[in-house]
Amino acid sequence: MNTLSRVARSRFGVLPDGSEVERIVLQCDGGMEARIITYGASLQALLVPDVAGRRDDIVLGHDAFEGYLARRQFFGATVGRYANRIAGARFVLDGTEVQLAANNGPNALHGGLEGFDRRNWRIAGIEDGDRPAVTLAYTSADGEEGYPGALDVEVTWRLTGPMELSLDMTARTDRPTVVNLTNHSFFNLAGASGQNVLDHRLTVAADHFLAVDAGAIPLPQPPTAVAGTPFDFRTGIEIGARIRNDHPQLRLGRGYDHNFCLAPPSGEPRFAARLAAPASGRVLELFTNQPGLQVYSGNFLDGSTAGKGGRLYRQSDAICLEPHAWPDTPNRPDFPTARLSPGEVYRHSTLYRFMHAIEGAIGTQSAVELPGESGR
Repeated sequence: MNTLSRVARSRFGVLPDGSEVERIVLQCDGGMEARIITYGASLQALLVPDVAGRRDDIVLGHDAFEGYLARRQFFGATVGRYANRIAGARFVLDGTEVQLAANNGPNALHGGLEGFDRRNWRIAGIEDGDRPAVTLAYTSADGEEGYPGALDVEVTWRLTGPMELSLDMTARTDRPTVVNLTNHSFFNLAGASGQNVLDHRLTVAADHFLAVDAGAIPLPQPPTAVAGTPFDFRTGIEIGARIRNDHPQLRLGRGYDHNFCLAPPSGEPRFAARLAAPASGRVLELFTNQPGLQVYSGNFLDGSTAGKGGRLYRQSDAICLEPHAWPDTPNRPDFPTARLSPGEVYRHSTLYRFMHAIEGAIGTQSAVELPGESGR
């Protein structure tokens, strides 16, 4: 990479069919660096300075492509056509039953057997300059994994400031369908220190969450108030403070793996969550235009996968903050819709804004007004 360019493009691996997987590196003056691979349109690495200016990679993943190919774990991946679960791997759309591929017991999870995370996306555009970006594209065929309609998807990763990374997704269809995309990055703001995330302080701008059954499908009831439960993150609390509480929802998920109900979509990203690590001083604020935020505390990382630097990933080594539609929405007319019709454009916008504890004030409540009852 020369001193003028903020973008570099190189080969990252080769698929069994001989097609090449590329990596695009985006850099900015503040020292932040995002590395995106075409396989799964994935965030392979995100280097962010700590409070002392030391850069470290704060997302889980693999150093080499072989790790992504060997085992499906969604590290940094773009997930679709429908992120999270659809009960019974089926739903009814305009009077016609749609049968999906079941890959999570009887349910459909994260797009099915071969979701968007297992596809090698094409590079649709690269932008250099003060706001370097890469746009990746994928066309999902009509009937892929059972979903109706051909779907044209574009994902743009952009460094929008010295400490900001934006993610914009769009989709268009030629037949009525359902769409629910997200990014599945596993964050640990302590970097490669070996520390878990249980001491990270989490704030979530939601006063309700979706209680689930043993299959992680939302129960047939309205959203549950977080007040008085281990799911109350409105004022910020350590992830590990109540994760071992004897609460039936924590037992079912082996920790947190639940959708938090954000304010109704307004089109523009709004504050959804803050994550702060005391050791590194790194603070992440997440803004999104999506109606839900899935909080997953890495409960099923079991030490069977070696990630970057040969380190075994274990439970609570990272946390996922996944903005998207509510799970099982196609079967729940009482939930915000995930329907997309021809002529419409699906738009997902998420902003990851980083700062340091001296700016973000670890341990204090967000100055951003949290949603009240309207957040249901």
